[in-house]
Amino acid sequence: MAKRGGFPGGMGGFGGMNINKLMKEAKKMQADMEKSQEELAIKEFSATAGGGAVTVVVTGAKVIKSIELKQDIVDPEDVEMLQDLILTCTNEALRKVDEAQAMQMGNFNIPGLM
Repeated sequence: MAKRGGFPGGMGGFGGMNINKLMKEAKKMQADMEKSQEELAIKEFSATAGGGAVTVVVTGAKVIKSIELKQDIVDPEDVEMLQDLILTCTNEALRKVDEAQAMQMGNFNIPGLM
């Protein structure tokens, strides 16, 4: 005889999983994600451009820590090239942060999020 009403698995559609256990796992995952984000925020990422003429260091929180220029790259007649090198280098450092964040989020298996 067919069972009437209810959900498959008998526990509200969670396949018999205890809701308290599910909540504990969710809280643990949230705490792990927060810790992981904090660790990433203090890491530093660097990039260079112009054969090492420009170096930019950023944190995982996307804060620029330093910009280093080799003295011979500073040419008052070609400021535009220097600006392009700084821009390229900064964008590359920020891309590395984004890549690290994506890899870090990949460690958390959250259906529907990734």
